Amino acid sequence: MTEKPETKPSAEASAPDYSKTLFLPQTQFPMRGGLPQKEPELLERWARLKLYERLRETGRGRDRFVLHDGPPYANGNIHIGHALNKILKDVVTRSQQMLGYDSNYVPGWDCHGLPIEWKIEEEHYRKKGKAKPDFSDAAAMVAFRQECRAYAEHWLNEQRKEFKRLGVEADWDHPYSTMAFTAEAHIAREIMKFAENGLLYRGSKPVMWSVVEKTALAEAEVEYQDFTSDTVWVKFPVQRAGAETSEAVADLMHACVVIWTTTPWTLPGNRAISYSSKIAYGLYEVTDAPADNWAKAGDTLILADKLAEDVFKQARVTSFKRLRDVPADDLAITICAHPLAPLGYTFPVPLLDGDHVTDDAGTGFVHTAPSHGREDFEIWTHNRRWLEERGISPAIPYPVDADSFYTAQAPGFEGRRVITEKGEKGDANQAVIDALIAQGKLLARGRVKHQYPHSWRSKKPVIFRNTPQWFIAMDQDIRAADGKAAPRPATLAGNEPDTLRARALAGIRTVEWVPAAGENRITGMIENRPDWVVSRQRAWGVPIAVFVKEVGDGTVEILKDPDVNARIADAFAAEGADAWFKDGAATRFLGARAAEGWVKVDDVLDVWFDSGSTHTFTLEVRPDLKVVRPPQGQDKVMYLEGSDQHRGWFHSSLLESCGTRGRPPFDVVLTHGFVLDEDGRKMSKSLGNVTSPQDVIKQSGADILRLWVCASDYADDLRIGPEILKTTADTYRKLRNTLRWLLGSLHHYRPEERVAFADMPSLERFILHRLAELDGEIRAAYRAFDTKKVHAALTQFMNIELSAFYFDVRKDALYCDPISSVTRRACLTVLDEVFNRLVTWLAPILAFTCEEAYIARTGDEEGSVHLLAFPDTPAEWRDEALAEQWRQVRLIRRVVLGALEVERSAKRMGSSLEAAPEVHVADPALADALDGLDLAEISITSDAKLIRDEGPAEAFRLAEVPGVAVVPARAEGRKCARSWKISPEVGTDPDYPDVTPRDAAALRELAARAAAA
Repeated sequence: MTEKPETKPSAEASAPDYSKTLFLPQTQFPMRGGLPQKEPELLERWARLKLYERLRETGRGRDRFVLHDGPPYANGNIHIGHALNKILKDVVTRSQQMLGYDSNYVPGWDCHGLPIEWKIEEEHYRKKGKAKPDFSDAAAMVAFRQECRAYAEHWLNEQRKEFKRLGVEADWDHPYSTMAFTAEAHIAREIMKFAENGLLYRGSKPVMWSVVEKTALAEAEVEYQDFTSDTVWVKFPVQRAGAETSEAVADLMHACVVIWTTTPWTLPGNRAISYSSKIAYGLYEVTDAPADNWAKAGDTLILADKLAEDVFKQARVTSFKRLRDVPADDLAITICAHPLAPLGYTFPVPLLDGDHVTDDAGTGFVHTAPSHGREDFEIWTHNRRWLEERGISPAIPYPVDADSFYTAQAPGFEGRRVITEKGEKGDANQAVIDALIAQGKLLARGRVKHQYPHSWRSKKPVIFRNTPQWFIAMDQDIRAADGKAAPRPATLAGNEPDTLRARALAGIRTVEWVPAAGENRITGMIENRPDWVVSRQRAWGVPIAVFVKEVGDGTVEILKDPDVNARIADAFAAEGADAWFKDGAATRFLGARAAEGWVKVDDVLDVWFDSGSTHTFTLEVRPDLKVVRPPQGQDKVMYLEGSDQHRGWFHSSLLESCGTRGRPPFDVVLTHGFVLDEDGRKMSKSLGNVTSPQDVIKQSGADILRLWVCASDYADDLRIGPEILKTTADTYRKLRNTLRWLLGSLHHYRPEERVAFADMPSLERFILHRLAELDGEIRAAYRAFDTKKVHAALTQFMNIELSAFYFDVRKDALYCDPISSVTRRACLTVLDEVFNRLVTWLAPILAFTCEEAYIARTGDEEGSVHLLAFPDTPAEWRDEALAEQWRQVRLIRRVVLGALEVERSAKRMGSSLEAAPEVHVADPALADALDGLDLAEISITSDAKLIRDEGPAEAFRLAEVPGVAVVPARAEGRKCARSWKISPEVGTDPDYPDVTPRDAAALRELAARAAAA
């Protein structure tokens, strides 16, 4: 039976109406979800039930699985990337709870930092034409910080509403935020610990500096965008080769070393030229060039051999010759003059051997300005002693100020600007180029489009400039608070130095990375990263709460006084970090030491240090989040964020925890990709391709978003758009209708009528076997956080194995069999088991729909599907031999259904119940699979005949199922008015002359039950 029969079949208009005697599905669970209206009702239900608190009660005493929330930034409505992240987190925590953990989730927010400060400046000052407050006034500083706090508080509350609407179950009433007073106190304590262990220092290094935002930036705050730069090839005249020029290198005295740079403005900061002893260099002579050319006939230039031809092409040299090799030993003793020497750059410019130099592009020589680049700084400081021995000052200049104006340390260019306050090019580049031309030191010029760092907030280019900043050292030995060697973490090998870099690299190896490629990515970042710049020259943040004294040469001594530190932390906990900026703060905290000359540091911490410290005021202090790790316990902590957080939150959390605790704060790190549009493009308002979670929820419901997330391969970038959401909605509809049919059929289920496993028909035992298989697959997939696998397995099972096979086969028995039928009762028993598993397996994904289905099934107004565990599966359900038998039966069925479809398409047959096919099976083993089974029932035909032979040539066959042939034939007999089967037995029961004996028996039982009632 394939569908609900008509009330009165047209062929037998006078026949009784048997539709009321059928056990047809009955349910209040609607076909259409109406999710935008239903989901808010369920959110209210969960709030009324205090679901989060009850989950904690249910999980009490279990091992803990804590998903520590990576704090989103409180400065605007959530976007689709937020939705992806929060839904994934919710699916993980719900599934881990159902797997048997106490799986806790406390949401958090990042609330300090430049974006909020920038927004306050824009909305409260720039738009109103008001001047920014004078932060030297303590009251103005505190008032401004309070404005920032209020702004962050507003958006925290708005985002909380939007996250809750996604169906995310969390401790929303008790989130954490980095601006909470207790959090600010903890953050201050953490930077104090770095001061105590010797890793915090003030240094002068080139940092990425935002001229627009007036602050240093970390690598995580920078994105690389296309940028067109001026590019120049510059001649550095050889001044001498060694203390006294030898005859062997005398010809170099008339030559120039040529460098190439895309930042001409950094040339006033040049102090050296880097070369590589691994590159072949030559001395070249220009033999012909245009008369108006900067390169003249007779000029001799030192170039990398591999790049010489390209350099001469750029310089419009029409003819040149190579004079001889210039070995690295000659370069090592060569000193050049600065190309701008007449303007006041009279210092010697040495050549330094550097591993960073290549001959892939340029000239094979790298202009080295230690004020303006990390590698430049490192090679300069690495050669400090060598420079001093040769009478060369190792001092690093400050050629550019915070507004990108040249200082007096850039003679001839003071007042010129690199980048304007709007992020546009200033006049510095052109001024330097003009000066090079005037001095006859420009060989060639041009423009190049390349990837250049930009602030990810202002979207404007940054500069590299030497400036005093606070750093956490990566390669310095870590000391205990008393100055002695710190206890070595167990992760470090015996010969490894106890440095922050070594601890972090060792800690990475103890973590489970999902996907595994994340380990290599963050390892490479830690291996190559410079010291951590933790200071920002802004107002809204936690201050670097230390006091210092100048000790000369630009270095400072940090006060390490436990009493002072305790006063600071206690004040922060009571009043917030504003206490640091109030009048009299220094005297208040220093106490008796106020007269010793200590100075308060007013720089604030990089917000990545804030977020990197969140584990200290959540996982370590909240009773509901504390974990016990192996070997004492089996608790786990997971961090789950986008893949960009390898250089962001994962990175800063790893460094913070390893520096103060010797180990990572997490046991599992899961990363997901970014969300793109359907064509793989980045979303932008200008392109009109933005998909907002608010719009999807309003139109389709949050469960559609949740299903999209779980169907996607989150390890890669995800795509979303109207067509993808349409496909997702179609998948949802099919899953919902499967649950609806189950609920309708289970309306007739009675627990007392259950059939024992041993007494079940073969088909029911096969479905239970599939449930047992799925139980292992689903649990393993959830343990591996593989939502796509869960989605694929359940979608395939529900659509193909249940709806298109099992339900199809058993509808006749379910609807028409007598009440006492073992087949019918066994099927209902199996449907009960199927529903119980599907509704829990799907609950982490379709949180709303499964709750709705649970209520429809149980009527339990005080319970929730989310309080359940995944049901245990009896071992006896597994039967591989039975599964193989049904695999073969379904192959035969495929051929039968194919043959009937041909008949229907040719309009030779309508319903499959009109058929009684002859099924020819040549393979004895395949035919044996049908022993004891009703082939007609399996094929949904009125009759079927199995014939063990090859079958006639004209029979229907499928190439992928060899040995099976089907000859369609029409069923003989009359049509049953109740089940629509065609059978010669219709009419053999005198009391019910228009139905089969099976249906007559069902009618008698129904009549007897009605009479007894």
